[in-house]
Amino acid sequence: MHSRSVISESDAAAAPGSELSHAQRVRAIIAGSAGNLVEWYDFSIYAFMALYFASAFFPEGDRSAQLLNVAGIYAAGFLIRPLGGWYFGRLADRSGRKTAMVVSVLLMGGGSLLIAILPTYASIGALAPLLLLVGRLAQGFSTGGQYGATATYLSEISTARRRGFYGSLQFVTLIGGQLSALAVLLLLQQLFSEDAIRAWGWRIPFVLGAVLAGTILLLRHAMHETVVSDAPVAGAGTLRELARYPRPFFIVFALTAAGNLSFYTFTTYMQKFLVNSAGFDVEMVSWIMTSGLIMFMLLQPAVGALSDRIGRRTCLLLFSALMALCAVPLLQALGTAQSPRVAFALVLAGFVIISFYTSVAGIFKAELFPVHIRALGVGLGHSLASAMFGGTAEYVGLLSKQLGHEQLFYWYISGMCVLSLIVTLTMWKPRRTEIMA
Repeated sequence: MHSRSVISESDAAAAPGSELSHAQRVRAIIAGSAGNLVEWYDFSIYAFMALYFASAFFPEGDRSAQLLNVAGIYAAGFLIRPLGGWYFGRLADRSGRKTAMVVSVLLMGGGSLLIAILPTYASIGALAPLLLLVGRLAQGFSTGGQYGATATYLSEISTARRRGFYGSLQFVTLIGGQLSALAVLLLLQQLFSEDAIRAWGWRIPFVLGAVLAGTILLLRHAMHETVVSDAPVAGAGTLRELARYPRPFFIVFALTAAGNLSFYTFTTYMQKFLVNSAGFDVEMVSWIMTSGLIMFMLLQPAVGALSDRIGRRTCLLLFSALMALCAVPLLQALGTAQSPRVAFALVLAGFVIISFYTSVAGIFKAELFPVHIRALGVGLGHSLASAMFGGTAEYVGLLSKQLGHEQLFYWYISGMCVLSLIVTLTMWKPRRTEIMA
């Protein structure tokens, strides 16, 4: 048996964080979640501003071709996420969750700042999209580490009875980051003309993201470390140790594949889908998505609290079964929607279904692993699946439309959710008691 760099069940009473008052615990959860909000604002603003800056970096081709190129760089930000998941997962398991979360947010801010000050294709030619790729890779590397560190931190700082509720704050702030990005876009649309935003206004949200990332330093003192980081054991946070837990790693990968494919289809890609396939104008789509994301965000703590009663596995079964059945008809209806109200209702229906995954996503993954390998197991498993299925959702959707077979994308989502249902049916129930072991 390996010695632990963390606390065993017999020492649970003395675990870092177990002696916190309710107020201290809530402040720590808010501080940890705030970094997640900033991280996902920075990561999401790229997708929401792509309609405006695509021609600045890829001037040739029609609108779909420009968006396809920008989506390729967007996907590249996902492809590097496994490296971030490995690096920051190891850092979090060996040096503490707090350190990993703070460093990853600062790196994200650096990527946003680089994108904000980039010259366009007209100024430096092919070097412009190359530097755009560099900035996006920095953001992707950062995001790969933030997810695992935040999921493990929230699972460990929370009490067992309310772990689902507090853990849902990870997606409250994740969606909040996307919502903040949309809000900034809407504000720009009200203040500036479309030509002004295309010319220079698209840079403003990236500058704001870099500034917000720096504010995480002001919140770090409210965080309380949940693991002992001064005596890491051999194997903690390593791939060799993770290899001893193949089944929980596969479960994280499989369920993340379906969950993130669905999530990114109905969030970041949906904006372009409603413009290109349904024919809505950009400003109307922004209002539809903003309203939908507000409702989606409010659903998270409600379903998270429900999971504390009915169990994480039941929520995952509901998500997998419902999305497998509804993905195709929902997207078909959205593609032909004529009314903004109808489009909003259909998007909201998708969000309700996906909430049964997102509200418990980080917590159920953390509950599958022992603490000394938890951040790496969650972060790497999640980021691998995100790179392969979540990050490519937009690209596959746009490509299928360009090839004239958009329906195949709908069935692709449904099929992945069928696989998720099979995995969930064979999965044991995640631990809902003490997990600091």
